[in-house]
Amino acid sequence: MPKKRRLKKKEERKKGPKEKRELAIKKPAVKKEIVKIGIPGFDLLFYEGGIIRGTSVLVEGGPGTCKTIFAIQTLYNAARAGHNCIYLTLEEAPARLLSHLMDFGLEVDDIKRDSDSISLRVGQGRLLIKRLEPISIARSVEALLEKAAGRLSIEADTVLNFIPHGFCPYMLALDSISAMATAFSGRLEQYRIYIEQLFRYFETLNVTSFLIAEVEEAPGRISRTGVEEFLADGIIAFYYYKAGPGRIRAVEVVKMRGSSHSPHVVPLSITKHGLVVSPKTPGAEITAKQAEFASALRVVR
Repeated sequence: MPKKRRLKKKEERKKGPKEKRELAIKKPAVKKEIVKIGIPGFDLLFYEGGIIRGTSVLVEGGPGTCKTIFAIQTLYNAARAGHNCIYLTLEEAPARLLSHLMDFGLEVDDIKRDSDSISLRVGQGRLLIKRLEPISIARSVEALLEKAAGRLSIEADTVLNFIPHGFCPYMLALDSISAMATAFSGRLEQYRIYIEQLFRYFETLNVTSFLIAEVEEAPGRISRTGVEEFLADGIIAFYYYKAGPGRIRAVEVVKMRGSSHSPHVVPLSITKHGLVVSPKTPGAEITAKQAEFASALRVVR
């Protein structure tokens, strides 16, 4: 047998049967569903034009940095696109959050109200704003921990199930986990256990969630307890810097698992229609406003 044919047969024996070789073929990757923030300029901070569905995002910043406006505007945009969204508030009254939407001229239909919630029709979707009592949640968790000898199992009907029966949210906001942490004052370990269960609960729902956290204004400062940033898939930080006689607003995507994003701290503005971001996109010229912002930021730092 010629040498060339012998070598060919030897190679075929190494590869094995045809069906085995087919099993070794790499399967195509599952396409990720991208969720749009919808705030002008914001989705340009992500190279895929948004974040992955099911992502849990920690929205952090000091007082007056537009965290609440960002969350309510993002949920409004998703509802307008035909999705059901829920905004869980532990601090502001639902009527106050509704006023934020009205202040920016956003169109909603008030379809139902009760003592602790407002249900709105936004385009083809729904936006439910519901108030929670953090002290009641903290006491329920404490009772469960005592009953379970330190092991907390998910009992959705008592401490995790904030969502009305039959309401399947596409997007969710919790404002704020800082208020939740305060309710657990002096019981940090209980809070850590609870917040971990909370993240897992949102994950089982495959809901894109935004959890607001109050932090000090200094750049790089994360949540009070230090546990949330490790549990969250992403962190978006909002700033309100002192610069000369006034202040400048800014936003930064600190991390976002599974999504490539801009590394820049970029200008943020409040307009009569809501928030607007001025991102630095690859290959784009830096506008005069961005140059002014960058110069002011260097002075601050």
